[in-house]
Amino acid sequence: MVSATTPRLVTPLTLRLASGDYVIDPPVVLAPMAGITNAPFRTLAREQGAGLFISEMVTARALIERRPETLRMILPGKGEWPRSVQLYSVDPHVMKAAVTMIGKENLADHIDMNFGCPVPKVTRKGGGAALPYKRRLFNLIVAAAVDAAKPFGIPVTVKMRIGIDSDHQTYLEAAKSAADLGVNWVALHARTAAQMYEGKSDWDAISRLVDHLKPTGVPVLGNGDIWSGADGVAMVEQTRCAGVVVGRGCLGRPWLFKDLAAAFAGDESRHLPTLFEVREVMFRHAQLIVEYFESEERGCRDLRKHMAWYLKGFRVPSELRRQFGMVSSLQELRSLLDQLVDQPYPEAIGESPRGRTSHGRPVTLPDGWLRDPDELVELELEDAFSGG
Repeated sequence: MVSATTPRLVTPLTLRLASGDYVIDPPVVLAPMAGITNAPFRTLAREQGAGLFISEMVTARALIERRPETLRMILPGKGEWPRSVQLYSVDPHVMKAAVTMIGKENLADHIDMNFGCPVPKVTRKGGGAALPYKRRLFNLIVAAAVDAAKPFGIPVTVKMRIGIDSDHQTYLEAAKSAADLGVNWVALHARTAAQMYEGKSDWDAISRLVDHLKPTGVPVLGNGDIWSGADGVAMVEQTRCAGVVVGRGCLGRPWLFKDLAAAFAGDESRHLPTLFEVREVMFRHAQLIVEYFESEERGCRDLRKHMAWYLKGFRVPSELRRQFGMVSSLQELRSLLDQLVDQPYPEAIGESPRGRTSHGRPVTLPDGWLRDPDELVELELEDAFSGG
């Protein structure tokens, strides 16, 4: 158990915001995940102890075009502060316009930039994890965001992967450039884009990045394969990173943040809920998501994808599982939840990998993308989709 003399394993991070300094304690960040980290899920993560909670990725173009769904995606939950938005763009002018809009209209307190998305609809435009390979373009986009954010006191951070594939690793050079341009931290998902979500993440790459950025004073956050509080502690101890970013590990398990907070405080006991405790988190999530979408039907439809994650490892009759996957109202959900039989948390299965399990594959890139990293290219503007 933790005591007054138990040493802290990590030092809190501080974001200097226009609205006041925000101490990220514990330095545990909810990763932006398309279709997942909307305001209801961020509220759950905050209630469970996450230090910072970032919106789903939105494209800069969709934002400046004021697409209604994009504007909804960056709306904060009740009492949410700071408001963190992740932006994606392949054009420095569009990125500058989006950041300026955020600053002038006071839409966010912190901006994270996506240079890690590996999905084809993003990389085929030269975005996400593909973009750092074009180092001049990468520098222009980061500089545009940092410079546009500065007058409004908005800190900018970046999240990236190791590179396109094992033959085209970009993280060391790109992270150093971003640090020199004034970002507040670099978060590294320790896989290449070609790996997608396959295999183990390379925590040694996080260690190398920590050493590489040490002269700059810019912190490194680690991301990849954090399924428990013990995993978070292990990553910090092995890599000396300043904090962790949690993605798939919290799907259907927002209490992972409570487990991480306790582990970082030196508490060796586990914080794992019984099925009856899980069912109340599920209903809380449902209430939040229905309120967010202002529609019980749409809210429950969006909630369905979370059901299997919440119930993973528990003994639930197959017919009941099927009904959870088709839930259409809060009343129906409550009825299904009340049919569950309480049981301990299934630690062995519940803490196994979840979420995206895409196998590795060649990265889809624009024609001639790998020809010259210093070549300035004119890219087809990103579609005004939100997410990726």
